[in-house]
Amino acid sequence: MSKDQSVLLKIRDLKIQGYSDEQWVDIIKGVDLTLHRGEVMGLIGESGAGKSTIGAAAMGYARDGTRISNGSIEFDGMELTTASESEKRALRGSRIAYVAQSAAASFNPAHKLIDQHTEAPLQYRIKKRMEAQEDAVDLYRRLRLPNPEEIGFRYPHQVSGGQLQRAMTAMAMSCRPDLIIFDEPTTALDVTTQIEVLAAIRDIVEQFNTAAIYITHDLAVVAQMADTIKVLLKGNEVEEAATEEMLNNPKEDYTKSLWAVRSFTSPQKYRPTDGTPPLISVKNVDASYTGGEKVLDDVSFDIYEGMTVAVVGESGSGKSTTARVITGLLPPSKGEVLFKGEPFPPDYRNRTKDQLRQCQMIYQMADTALNPKVKISEIIGRPAQFYSGLHGAALKNRVDEILDLIELEPSQFYNRYPPELSGGQKQRIGIARALAAEPTFIVCDEVTSALDQLVAEGILRLLDRLQNELNLSYMFITHDLATVRSIADEVVVMQHGKVVEQGPKDDMFTPPHHPYTDLLLSSVPEMDPNWLTTLLEERGVDNVGDAAAAKIDPTDKKVEGTGA
Repeated sequence: MSKDQSVLLKIRDLKIQGYSDEQWVDIIKGVDLTLHRGEVMGLIGESGAGKSTIGAAAMGYARDGTRISNGSIEFDGMELTTASESEKRALRGSRIAYVAQSAAASFNPAHKLIDQHTEAPLQYRIKKRMEAQEDAVDLYRRLRLPNPEEIGFRYPHQVSGGQLQRAMTAMAMSCRPDLIIFDEPTTALDVTTQIEVLAAIRDIVEQFNTAAIYITHDLAVVAQMADTIKVLLKGNEVEEAATEEMLNNPKEDYTKSLWAVRSFTSPQKYRPTDGTPPLISVKNVDASYTGGEKVLDDVSFDIYEGMTVAVVGESGSGKSTTARVITGLLPPSKGEVLFKGEPFPPDYRNRTKDQLRQCQMIYQMADTALNPKVKISEIIGRPAQFYSGLHGAALKNRVDEILDLIELEPSQFYNRYPPELSGGQKQRIGIARALAAEPTFIVCDEVTSALDQLVAEGILRLLDRLQNELNLSYMFITHDLATVRSIADEVVVMQHGKVVEQGPKDDMFTPPHHPYTDLLLSSVPEMDPNWLTTLLEERGVDNVGDAAAAKIDPTDKKVEGTGA
């Protein structure tokens, strides 16, 4: 913690209510929080714990459908619960800043980065335009963004996810706030990019003595960032302690259960030796987007019936592009995809209904993948009706059967809408929609990355059970190597659109590794508060912001507009 021990934010007996079923119900149930200048507090807990709601309340803000019903929120002597809207607006963006989980969704795609960066300093009359632009370049340089003098003149879609997240952190720092709320800022990032962003955030907080609330469900990440950790459960405070003490000696059973997650590991399966062809074969595939450079370069791998192949790599390595080729959304420029030894038409529009049925997809963000205005029964029922021709009672019975399969009670969920569900329940509905087509192969695209660890564990167990019961094959796109250890049978490592290493999971996690695989494995955060510092020292980094320039391959320096 900084030498300045003065209290910046003091929250006492905070209660927040949400409107549900025509009545107000408590969702934050009397939480206290004290944050000193220069201190970072980690808020952790599963989905629905109230982390983001408390983060918003620290700005004196209650989200739509909620209200602050009780308690005190004092920021640097100002009581925010009684402050006027104009007084609170004067704080937000200038003295209190917010960094969201998805930088891509937070930037305006029609404006250049530097124009969006300078908006707040100009609005609050802190700097003139040229001064604000010069300061933006300085912050880009501090955050180790490539070409700091030029990158601000790109549009959001012209930079990578890691660059955009750092640009968002720079924008939050544009008015030199006293407090920054970081709301899951690295959840969607691959492990090497995550290190760059974590190091940059820690560096900027230390340089400017900025206080921060760091919201996350990733325990290993919060261990690197926070001075103290507060654990939350269903709107209640469970316990709070200094980070090292919390990691080494959690007192409450719930906290201990968080520390014990990821106990699940699916038994390793191996390829058949009787000459049975793969279910899916990707053979020597090249692919590019319209007018763009090559995104996939001679990609080949096989997926056998009843097995899970995890495809891993940094953002831009070609993981999701490979899935688009397999599903027919992006015809390859060279090579082919085989299904049970027979060529799949490269364009999905030329595939038969049965060929379309065989390959289904579960998406990363259930919030955007499910239509919020369509009932669960219809979301699941549409593919069952389209592929199997079911109607009436037969269709309802099939929807009920699928809800049972995904461990959701049909009577409770049949007539509900996606916004009424938790994150884990929404993802189960995404799984159910894929199952309704009765596929043999499913692409799982980062299906647990947006979920807390307890919920993600449940989803992995569900997918493993479904695979065994229905003899499903999975292509599991992920940047989470803990997920790979849990569920994969084989691993394909991709970099710059090429396969650099592949093999059975047991072999892939046993040295020696390809240098890039070794980099990925060494970049997975550990439950040790000194892990990030030690890693950066081992990679020859003098300043924590130099993470990207150390051992990480500098692919982040080119404009990334395609691939994933």
